[in-house]
Amino acid sequence: MNESDKTAFRILIVDDISKNIQVVGNILKRLGYSLSFATNGAQALDMAMSEPFDLILLDIMMPQMDGYEVCARLKEKSETRDIPVIFLTARTALEDITRGFHAGAVDYVTKPFNSDELLARVQTHLGLKASADTIRRKNEMLSASNEELERVNAQLRQALEEIKTLRGLLPICANCKKIRLKDADPMKHESWIVLEEYLTRHTEAEFSHGICPECFERYYPKIYRDYMDSKKP
Repeated sequence: MNESDKTAFRILIVDDISKNIQVVGNILKRLGYSLSFATNGAQALDMAMSEPFDLILLDIMMPQMDGYEVCARLKEKSETRDIPVIFLTARTALEDITRGFHAGAVDYVTKPFNSDELLARVQTHLGLKASADTIRRKNEMLSASNEELERVNAQLRQALEEIKTLRGLLPICANCKKIRLKDADPMKHESWIVLEEYLTRHTEAEFSHGICPECFERYYPKIYRDYMDSKKP
């Protein structure tokens, strides 16, 4: 974890005793983290909902709303459930620690604080949070890519279905060369459309009009002869 990574992390320290906040803050300032502070559970919940924290250090024993309840409420909200919570506690009884994990905490640090232990646990869970965020972003990108791929595939399937309509035998009038629509009544006028319209409906082809030499000679014989004479050496 390089220095620029460290300064990007935001940590919320929650404790109703200002001295404890000061002690923890002084330890974490050594690594240049961005620190915020709350002195009660309600304030901590409000701050966590409005600011993107990477870690919350949460005291268990607080008046009105203790750390267990704060942690449980954090885990109920989609906006805050992925923020790792480390309990700050003077309680070392197994049932207290187990209750903390059940509430959603990822770790705990006992009071009085050991600087090296606190820093090690903070760095570990910040690293895990960063890795989880990276995986989540990549999954979101992959999901978006999969959605785009499915959209393209759907367009391709539709195009292939349209192309299939031009395969096989096409009913065409022997006289006027109109095409009969698929499964249409051959005795109804609207069942037959000119070739250009049929191809326009079923392909992306665009048409420009000209005249072939045979038709040129048949329908405009004089102009055709004059043109051919002009080409003679």
